[in-house]
Amino acid sequence: MTEITVAALQLGFTPNIDRNIANVSRLVHEAAAKGAQVILPPELFEGEYFCRVEDEGLFANAAPVGEHKAVLAMQALAEALKVTIPTSFFEADGPHHYNSLAMIGPDGNVQGVYRKSHIPDGPGYEEKFYFRPGNTGFKVWPHASDAGRTTLGVGVCWDQWYPETARAMMLMGAEVLFYPTAIGSEPHDTSLDTARLWRRAMVGHAVSNVVPIVAANRVGVEHGQTFYGTSFIADERGDILAELGRDDEGVITATIDLDIVKRHRAAFGFFRDRRPDLYGRLVQDI
Repeated sequence: MTEITVAALQLGFTPNIDRNIANVSRLVHEAAAKGAQVILPPELFEGEYFCRVEDEGLFANAAPVGEHKAVLAMQALAEALKVTIPTSFFEADGPHHYNSLAMIGPDGNVQGVYRKSHIPDGPGYEEKFYFRPGNTGFKVWPHASDAGRTTLGVGVCWDQWYPETARAMMLMGAEVLFYPTAIGSEPHDTSLDTARLWRRAMVGHAVSNVVPIVAANRVGVEHGQTFYGTSFIADERGDILAELGRDDEGVITATIDLDIVKRHRAAFGFFRDRRPDLYGRLVQDI
């Protein structure tokens, strides 16, 4: 039997990076005390979600992976607690800027960096001003524990709307998918509440790929923009194993038996019955 215990963190953030890191660290400790081996904080937890406006002064907050305060703090924490922490951060790489994620293993080392592939652009979410589209391609990461070895896939926020992201990571061997997120109210349409859509999209990935999903979001009001939390962990059937509300701050965990998930995936036959010979239209940009 191969079991893995996963956790998602949900909390609000301030303009103070040190305070945010301290609050995330507190919840990482709590998750580790509950037995979590992989602990997912929300997207860009270094500060408030700054992409609501276009401000060239904010580029000064970006840093290389080896120098970014949030990454360095999570490296030390991962090593101390012997846990894996997928860490979202604002990356500077020479003249380029990315919405990136450092996969930090239980030895505290960065196993590699994934750069967000799909970059949104709209009222309140003007990410194309700040971030270049990722050039890493989708990535998966090995994870070892006393219970065995597995492979983790991570997409970042806007990536989660794309079934191609989830399917690509599955074909690369992922056995659990993680999505750190910063999503909330829509300034252009105050009547639009995307919380249920956000969840349905990822639950759809869980069902059509027969894979557990872990999603972490932020909460709170930032300059009139309300982030709606509702972080959750779903199993391979799409059933919710753990969840938080719209205003909750805290930790959720779930233990997943990956041997059972693997049996269910094989029994459904979704990967057996794929027809790549018919899918050429999917990669034609016309």
